[in-house]
Amino acid sequence: MRLTSYSNYTMRVLMVAAARSPALSTIREVAHSFNISEAHLVKCVHQLGTWGYLATVRGNKGGFRLARPAAEINVGEVIRRTEDGFNTVECFDSSNNTCPLTGRCRLSAALQRGTRAFLAALDELTLADITLNGEELLAVLSLNLARCETPLA
Repeated sequence: MRLTSYSNYTMRVLMVAAARSPALSTIREVAHSFNISEAHLVKCVHQLGTWGYLATVRGNKGGFRLARPAAEINVGEVIRRTEDGFNTVECFDSSNNTCPLTGRCRLSAALQRGTRAFLAALDELTLADITLNGEELLAVLSLNLARCETPLA
């Protein structure tokens, strides 16, 4: 399995928000900490707000924070929303399938089991589970618990 950059960045945003909760974080400081584009994170933060995972505050002192407790945010649910399906191979998508082995191929069945197992493992995790070491995560990123204390060069 390979997740898109969008899913990866979305989870990074959520992890920072959880580690800093209830303080605000900014797109700029998260982008700087991960050395990724602010434009990509704007899309992630906007979508996470639309889905109800983040609350956003506009203005000069604005930013984002979790809109609900980290323990109520399921990782598998977020990944399902951020990924455009899990069609590992062509035959998983009946509308585009041209494989003559469909229905006879044992690889397809194994890949389907693997996909289900992958998602089941993510379904067992909440955002709280993956940010139990929040202070350590923030330290690695040179972020403090309080908002906007990142040294931006």
